[in-house]
Amino acid sequence: MDNGYIDNILSDFNFSKIELLPILTEIQRQNKDNYISDDISDYVATKLKMPKARVDEVITFFSAINTCKKGKFVLQLCESTVCGVKKKHLMGEAIEKKLNIKLGETTSDNLFTFEHTPCFGACDIAPAMRVNGIVHGNLTVEKIIDLIDQLSGDGENNK
Repeated sequence: MDNGYIDNILSDFNFSKIELLPILTEIQRQNKDNYISDDISDYVATKLKMPKARVDEVITFFSAINTCKKGKFVLQLCESTVCGVKKKHLMGEAIEKKLNIKLGETTSDNLFTFEHTPCFGACDIAPAMRVNGIVHGNLTVEKIIDLIDQLSGDGENNK
C-alpha cells in the first residue's frame, strides 16, 4: 500500500485528531477504490496516535464513508419519509434503468454504485440524493438522467 497520499492529507490537516472526519473523507476521495480499508484505518490511527477503535467508530457511523470498494461515483438516494412522499422510488427506478444495475450494485466499469442512505437533512429539496457527498435536490427523472450523463462523461475523461 502506497501511503504517500495519506501522509500528504494528514500533513494538510496538521495531524489533528479533531479533523478525523474530513481526513477520512479526503483519503476516501483520493483512493481509487473509493473506500477506507482496514489497513488504511490502522495506518491513520497509528499516525494520529489514537485508538483504531475510535477511527473505526467514525468510519462505521457516517454513511458517507465507505467500508468496501465502490464505484467512482456513489449515488446515495435518500430513503426518508419526505423523499418517499416526493416519489423517490421513481428516481431509483430511473437510476437502475439508466445504469442497468440494481440497488446495492456497482456498474461493471466501476463508475457508479447505487445505494440508499438514511435522511441527510435535505427534506426541503426532496427528493434528494448525494453523489460523492454533494447533495442534489428537487430531483426529477430527467435531472437524474442528465446528471448520470454528465458524470459518465467526467468518468470517461478521468479513466
